[in-house]
Amino acid sequence: MESLIESLKVELGDRSYPIHIGAGLLGRGDLLQPHLCGSQVCIVTNETVAPLYLAQVESMLAGRRVSTVVLPDGEQHKTLETVSVIYDRLLELGFSRSATLIALGGGVIGDMTGFAAATYQRGINFIQIPTTLLSQVDSSVGGKTGVNRPLGKNMVGAFYQPQCVLIDTTTLNTLPDRELKAGLAEVIKYGLINNPGFLAWLEQNMGALLRREPAALAASIKVSCEEKAAIVAADETETGLRAILNLGHTFGHAIETAMGYGTWLHGEAVAAGMVMAADLSWRLGLLDQAEAAQAKRIIASAGLPVAPPAISPETFIRFMSKDKKADEGKIRFVLLEGLGKAAVKDGVDGSLLSATLTAGERLTASR
Repeated sequence: MESLIESLKVELGDRSYPIHIGAGLLGRGDLLQPHLCGSQVCIVTNETVAPLYLAQVESMLAGRRVSTVVLPDGEQHKTLETVSVIYDRLLELGFSRSATLIALGGGVIGDMTGFAAATYQRGINFIQIPTTLLSQVDSSVGGKTGVNRPLGKNMVGAFYQPQCVLIDTTTLNTLPDRELKAGLAEVIKYGLINNPGFLAWLEQNMGALLRREPAALAASIKVSCEEKAAIVAADETETGLRAILNLGHTFGHAIETAMGYGTWLHGEAVAAGMVMAADLSWRLGLLDQAEAAQAKRIIASAGLPVAPPAISPETFIRFMSKDKKADEGKIRFVLLEGLGKAAVKDGVDGSLLSATLTAGERLTASR
């Protein structure tokens, strides 16, 4: 009997695409076939995911000319040099503009594969098959692609939408606990920015999510994808509303960059960043202290860090000023005007920002 499939759509006119969510979808080649162009398909994955799921995805591509690129695993490899490995493989095989790239892995693989697809011969099709919770609820949806540079995260990239997102929830069975918790940071974000009812649900069901109960995980993925799909449909290239998806990311990207990519996972850095954003929101009079404490409590209940590492305020400001969301060096923050209501603010009072950067405990360098 086929598993239940939840299907959503990212509404972008003639570039709209489906998100399929369910257990056992890596056996459903019929879900991929309508989104493949031509006979040439290249699966891009990494050394961790390939032994687990590559053969299953290859079996979904009957009748196609299938090749693979297996990259090293880790945020530290999200570079132009690594993307060049994909380009070189496509060129060696003579891949044309009608080829399709398939990203099989977490957010790093998805971002690099999407960027390669956006730029190889000025654009070829690609499909997202995310295998981590973070990539399933966030990075695989919405078309943000790119790579990191030593001075800033995701500073080189493109908006480039996939043809399809295929989310097999059973891939979470092999996900390490630390990675699962990191993904929950992005799930919590959707409640904090736009959905107080979902936030309340998360408070009640966090234990079930940490125990990997299938129904709870599927529900959290579906709501997260619905939230992101609606925001992307309204503001694809982040000229307005979509910026609220960056709650915690200004602080979080600074943590990742300062500590060295991969030392803190993206979700861990965003978790600490969201607590800092809530603290700054309270100091600015936008958020009640009790609400800031509640946000921190929910994040802590997921086993996520609620304080940054020991980075100096000067280092924070230096990297935040180079963040892609900054405007001519002016730091821009996504803050909370209530639980479930986010807003973009710039020109934040320097003394209040300094108070947030120096408040509370600091964690050790490694996670």
